[in-house]
Amino acid sequence: MTHSPETLRVSTPGRVCLFGEHQDYLLLPVIPCAISRRISIAGTRRHDAQVHLALPDINSKISFSLTGTLGYREERDYFRSAVNVLRRNGFSFSTGFDAVVRGEIPINSGTSSSTALVVTWVNFLAQMSDQPRVLPPEEYARYAHAAEVLEFHEPGGMMDHYSTACGGVIFLRFHPALRIEKLNPNPPLQSIVLGDSNEPKDTKGILNRVKNGVLNMTQKIAARYPEFSLHTVALSDLDHYTGGLDAGQRSLLWGTLRNRDITAEALALFRQRNFDHRQLGTLLNACQAVLREHLKISTPKIDRMIDAALRAGAYGGKINGSGGGGCMFVYAPENPEAVAHAIERAGGKAYIVQVDHGTRNEAIEIDS
Repeated sequence: MTHSPETLRVSTPGRVCLFGEHQDYLLLPVIPCAISRRISIAGTRRHDAQVHLALPDINSKISFSLTGTLGYREERDYFRSAVNVLRRNGFSFSTGFDAVVRGEIPINSGTSSSTALVVTWVNFLAQMSDQPRVLPPEEYARYAHAAEVLEFHEPGGMMDHYSTACGGVIFLRFHPALRIEKLNPNPPLQSIVLGDSNEPKDTKGILNRVKNGVLNMTQKIAARYPEFSLHTVALSDLDHYTGGLDAGQRSLLWGTLRNRDITAEALALFRQRNFDHRQLGTLLNACQAVLREHLKISTPKIDRMIDAALRAGAYGGKINGSGGGGCMFVYAPENPEAVAHAIERAGGKAYIVQVDHGTRNEAIEIDS
């Protein structure tokens, strides 16, 4: 018989989206990369049904009881929603926990801090439940997506959940079915420099503008041309389908398809026998041009941070996450410290990171 651990520490990485920003919710492929800044939950079992969570990084505490139905108290009540999702999937909780949540992922910056938190909590709960199990990372991702996105009718996709749960560099294809491919470039990826602009993001607003804009156009075009599909239409054939669209709509749709094609080029690069690190930078720059000029999700400050990093020797870079603020990153295998300093001189906060593994158990270290 398997017993729940009395104490447990779990951590999960943040992520950058190398290629395919604003593609996953359209069921178009993406290439994300887990990074070496993580969120951890360390906890001990209680003898009652109370849950007491300390979040010292944000000077907050959360408490609730596991008895009865868990109603939501706030807009994104992820701690309760994860319990509800796991209960619906066969887990039960006869005792609660005292736990501490700590993080080193920039918050509200496009590096998946909220998703890493939810994946960590799902992992923690699954192992501390009455049916303790270490799950495959794909299951943690699926439950976390349900708890974070589906439960609250959010507009986001599944990239963050699979990237942070699985770790490494992965290729995610969502159509016609989910496919996960681990990408192991040879030689391996080296330093990435993350730059936080400290500009707040309007994630919901941008997701709604870009997502709804593309979906509405696709629906309108498909009503006239049933063969039209974002998965198959060639960029060179787009003019045939866009007669009823204005210039802004055509630009957004063109950018979506160009983004798709750059992701395909990047996948081919990662699959090559000898990985070309300079070509990775070239493709990142091409992607940034699309995100800036067509999806219009970059900002002047982030553009300046990227330009400064490139002048300091980075191979290429782009905005990260939904955009409108938050983080950018550059690939900087040579002298990443100089690149980080350049980003900070341009007004950002820089972090040198590496590719990291996914959600995992850590050595027990319970903080008071």
